[in-house]
This record gives sequence, C-alpha cells and structure tokens, in this order.
Amino acid sequence: MQRAPLPGRAGAVNYCQIGEVRRPRRGRVRPGARADRGASVIESTGKARRRAAAPLAALLLAAAAAPAVAGPTATAPPAAPVDSLVQQAPPFPALRLPRADAPPAEPAWFYHGRPYGSEALINPLQLVINGGFGITQLDNRSNDPFNVDYRLGWRNVRRNLASPVRAIEEEGWGSFLKKEILPFSTNTRDARYWPNYTQHLIGGGMSYRVQIEWYRHHGIAYPKLWAVGTIAAYHLLNEVVENDDYAGWTTDPVADLYLFDPLSMVLFSSDGVCRFFSETLHLQDWSYQPAWDPRRETLENNGQNFSMKLGLPGSDRWSVFYLFGTHGEGGLSRTWPGGDCLSVAAGFKARELVDLAQGQRTVDLAVTAGAFWDRHGSLMASLQYAATKDYRLRLNVYPGVLRLGPVSPGIFLALDDDLRMLAGVNLNLLPLLPVGLAAGSD
Repeated sequence: MQRAPLPGRAGAVNYCQIGEVRRPRRGRVRPGARADRGASVIESTGKARRRAAAPLAALLLAAAAAPAVAGPTATAPPAAPVDSLVQQAPPFPALRLPRADAPPAEPAWFYHGRPYGSEALINPLQLVINGGFGITQLDNRSNDPFNVDYRLGWRNVRRNLASPVRAIEEEGWGSFLKKEILPFSTNTRDARYWPNYTQHLIGGGMSYRVQIEWYRHHGIAYPKLWAVGTIAAYHLLNEVVENDDYAGWTTDPVADLYLFDPLSMVLFSSDGVCRFFSETLHLQDWSYQPAWDPRRETLENNGQNFSMKLGLPGSDRWSVFYLFGTHGEGGLSRTWPGGDCLSVAAGFKARELVDLAQGQRTVDLAVTAGAFWDRHGSLMASLQYAATKDYRLRLNVYPGVLRLGPVSPGIFLALDDDLRMLAGVNLNLLPLLPVGLAAGSD
C-alpha cells in the first residue's frame, strides 16, 4: 500500500504504516558502495530468503500474468490516432486468451490505446510491479524484491484478515474509525485515512477501470473478470510486501482489503463517476518506468503516480494541478491547442518509515518538486527533484519522444545524494514485459 502525503510542512507526520521500523537496506553492498545504502542486507542470508520468497512471489505475479496463456489468438483493435510527431509503437502481440467476438460499444474513460507516453506502458503486470512494490521507494526499505519475507508477510496479513474484529479491538474502535475511516482529523499523525481515500479509493478505482478498458481494448473476453483478478493480485502483493517480516495485529490490511479496495471497484464501475474523474478532474496514471538492475539485483524507478487537473474558471488553458503517489505535489498546468501540456508542482514525499507503536508507522517527509510534459493526458517526460538519498534528481522520458530506428524507447536517468548515476531503458518491444533494464554506478 503506497502512502500519499498530506499537504503540509516538511517533516510533518502524515500517515501510519504497519509493522516495525526496518533498518536501511537498499539492495546489496558492493565494493566501493556506500555502507548506509545497504548495510543491513547481509549477503549470506540473501540466498536463503530467495528460496523462501520465490514460490509466493511467482504465485502472486502469475495471477496478473494469466493474460499470456491459453486460448486462440486474434488481432487487437486498432490504436487511437497518433500525433504525426510521435512514432508509432510496435504492434501489440496477439494474446492467447479467450477472445471477444467483437469489442462492445463501451465508453473508454481512462485508457485509449495511445502508443506513446505513459499510456503506452500500461499493462496488467506493470500495475502489479509498480503498485505491489511501491513501499520499496522509501529510503529505509530494500528495493531488492528477493529480500522481502513473503512467507511471514502473507501469514500475518492472512491472520489479520481472518480476525478483523480482533485486529480492530487491539487498536480500539475509536482509534480505528478516527484514523483509518473518518476523514475529519487535522492531525497529520492520525491521518491514515488520507492515503486510503487517495491511493486506494481513487487511485485503486481508476486502476480497476483502466484494467477493464485495457482488456476490452485488446479484445479479451470477460474483461471485468480479468480486471478483478489483476487488481486482487496487485493489492494482495502490496499488503504482503508492506508487512514483510512484521508479526502482530494491525488494522491496515483490514481497512484496505475489506473496505477501501472493494469500494473503489464499486465506485468506478459507475460511468457517472468515471465521467467526473475523466472529464472534470482529468485523472491520469503517470506511473514510473520500472527497471531491473541485474548487477545489484534491485528494482529501480518503480512506483504508482496519479495526476489530476481542474480547469480554472474563465480559462481553457490553465488548470490547478495535483500529483500524488508516495508524494503530494500541487501546482499549475498550461495546455496548448495541439494537446501538449506543461505542469509544474511542488510539495512533499515520503522519505523514510518511522515507528509509532506496534502495528502503526508514519513517515518522515522530504521536499519535492517537478516539471511534467504530457500530450493528451499521456505523460511524455518528467523531471523531478526530491531531498532523499536515492533519486535526488530523476528524469523520465517515455516512449514516443526518442527514436532508435524502428524503436521508440523509454528511458530514465537518476542521481542520488552522492551524485552517483543510475540509468534505465524500456524498449517497449514486449508490452507484457513489466520492467526494463537498469545499471548504476557505485
């Protein structure tokens, strides 16, 4: 479960997470690398934990990977028209799934099959990777997915889901309702409801509808059923990864999986709700381009982000802009007649987890700011600054901007607080491949 900061001052506490504070362990320590970047990841324990983690990780990811198996093939429906300045992306490969005889005349509110920008990278597996491992963006969480204790994480999540009343009683009904459910507290320390409404209710609901439209766009039969399975895999993996090796009672998965996540799917099943968020608030998925660093065995540049724009009265060019994920940034957007838009924003992002009490955590906040260029709502490039150890400066360029012969890759470049560089590329040749490749300097 990714946590979105409440707007507020730097260093303010804004929401709670589950479990105990983890020691910083951002991947492995290599010769010449900083000790504080991965000091708590011990090489001798890595292989043992990989063997324990692999079965459950494979099972969870297989749920979202199901669209790649079984059934006859067919040609996908044509993509939406593309601006002449943007190169056509490689055609989507035929999916081996039961195919719909003809795509029904259903409205597409959030996914239009654009082969450029952030929309070109949308697929079920990328949602699972970006959302399921979102917590690993924080400085004091390892971004090596094989260091997650999936077995204990699943066991503790299952225990709390099996006895939700007991989990709530351990915290207290008043505290649970005040901090997780009712959006009235102005104390950022108690405002666990904030990410529940932004990330889970709005972001999760939009992601559910995007998956329906993605499956439908590619001619897959039973798109709602596949979307439910994909969203379930994403949310469950998210809770397991976030729980990791914590053992104890917590209301976090209870509120998320029993209330906000199901409610989000019900809410965004309404065309009226989708019309409001699509046409009035211009809600978009601007997630990062995740990449795997094979040398350091880390997942880089991952995370789910959402943007909203609300037009200013009397203007068809200027809008109030808000970007949220594990951060919250507010600013302004300016749109040109051709559909290009430039947005600038500043705010705060989650930097590290801080322990409050058993089963509860909050975050330390850091200043962040950025500039964003999108075309028809699909993010083309972004440049972001954050006062964190990793990703002090981050540039993402999405497919459709650069060209390498017949290929239009997505790339990212990042600098940490010691000015060490990290780079990654996504060739977009296999849209069902959820990650690109990354390499960083020590």
